[in-house]
Amino acid sequence: MEKERSPRNHTMQLSDEDCAFLSPRLYSASAALSPADIVNKTYNGDLPGIIDFFPESCVDLMILDPPYNLTKNFGDRKFSARDDASYVQYLESWFPRVVRLLKKNASLYICGDWKCTAALYTVVNKYLTIRNRITWQREKGRGAVSNWKNCCEDIWFATVSNDYYFNADAVKQKRRVIAPYHEDGKPKDWEESDDGRFRLTCASNFWDDITVPYWSMSENTEHPTQKPEKLVAKLILASSKPDDLVFDPFLGSGTTSVVAKKLGRRYCGIEICREYCLLTEKRLMNAERDASIQGYTGGVFWERNTGQEQGKK
Repeated sequence: MEKERSPRNHTMQLSDEDCAFLSPRLYSASAALSPADIVNKTYNGDLPGIIDFFPESCVDLMILDPPYNLTKNFGDRKFSARDDASYVQYLESWFPRVVRLLKKNASLYICGDWKCTAALYTVVNKYLTIRNRITWQREKGRGAVSNWKNCCEDIWFATVSNDYYFNADAVKQKRRVIAPYHEDGKPKDWEESDDGRFRLTCASNFWDDITVPYWSMSENTEHPTQKPEKLVAKLILASSKPDDLVFDPFLGSGTTSVVAKKLGRRYCGIEICREYCLLTEKRLMNAERDASIQGYTGGVFWERNTGQEQGKK
């Protein structure tokens, strides 16, 4: 017997009607595509089989979340863990082919965990200039008896050249003021509001304000490694301008495309699992009536548990 869902469970699901309605919105590729062909599209296909049809030098920002070096089921597909050398070979089999899509002033972010991050650095550094490593706290995870609990992941930031866009002001964070210093009787670098005392700070490369999607959040899907919209929003706002093209070749359930749409960017993604492509299109439709991003309110990113996280931007 199917377990009844809690009324507070907002995990997105697909009905038969959804699948029938959304299927025509998916695209495939079997011949060369123009830049116009890929704008605001979801391509359902195997990345190595279709990436060579995509046009060169058309992408302003690329966000990649490839399978980590773990055995994991993704819908009807399974990725199997392998030794380090074989994982590097796997990355080399497709990474140079997606890099050619980047413009001369483009940026790239690629996600990984502690086990595969060295391989990511090795391959990305071969083709691009690495600028930084972001470490973000994934505040939930399994405990460990004989090792440290794994609760952080990495994102490598790289660019094609020294001419790249970065907007630090767009990703500032509101943090609670613990020690409210004054100068001439006035708050120094902080402000007081009905919600408390806060300081607007520049974003660092350690992020401890991210909430991983869970069942009571409307952005949640059944994808096993879904990235939070708030996390992707930081990457998009920092490294792209309105109307830029944001591309994700491992789209999953569509977070990159959805956030790009909410933030006024163009988007394109590739995903091999048809179910995840349909979830992407359903989320894109929902974004037309609700462009809010959890944790991003009033043009700034809020600390976790500040009471402002659920507001609309």
